[in-house]
Amino acid sequence: MDLPLNPIEIILHVDDYLVIIFNAFGALTYLILFLIVFAETGFVVTPFLPGDSLLFAAGALAAGDFINPVIVWLVLVLAAVGGDTVNYWIGNFIGERAYSSRSGRFLKKEYLKKTQDFYDKYGGKAIIIARFIPVVRTFAPFVAGVGKMDYRKFLSYNIAGGLLWVTLFVWAGFFFGNLPLVKHNFSLVIMTIILISILPAIIEFAKHKRRSR
Repeated sequence: MDLPLNPIEIILHVDDYLVIIFNAFGALTYLILFLIVFAETGFVVTPFLPGDSLLFAAGALAAGDFINPVIVWLVLVLAAVGGDTVNYWIGNFIGERAYSSRSGRFLKKEYLKKTQDFYDKYGGKAIIIARFIPVVRTFAPFVAGVGKMDYRKFLSYNIAGGLLWVTLFVWAGFFFGNLPLVKHNFSLVIMTIILISILPAIIEFAKHKRRSR
């Protein structure tokens, strides 16, 4: 089996493709996982990369004795915290220019505005909560940087959120990913994880529509 070009296909069958990657690259799989999570959290132009599903699949891969669970957990925590840190400083450097018309070529303004509203509502805690919401997860540290949030405060939320996010999904994958029921319905499980992840955003959107009426 070759890796497909369709990212949706990779996300839905991430367990199969991680095995292929491991068989092809061995220990370099740790680096590949690091780079994917680092990019997904570190660059506002790559929110489409797998996050929750990849962490869960990595945990399941570790349970299958392909990779070491403690090492992959540590690697992914470093990737998550490091990615948010880079994203913060990119936002800090760009500043208010992020909201200018020129930046529209690189940033989706609706994502930026949605994250700003989310950040205004939850404050610093948004850095932690956003870890569990696709797209918002990628934009939250950037918006914190644009808003010049105190870095020490940001870092504490960043570390707490990164640890919580990675620990929850990696160890859930490790303990439950290879159960027969889960293994035989892995695509359905991944879809459920994705739906649960975006559920807060759907609820918030529904509330916004109701208020606007």
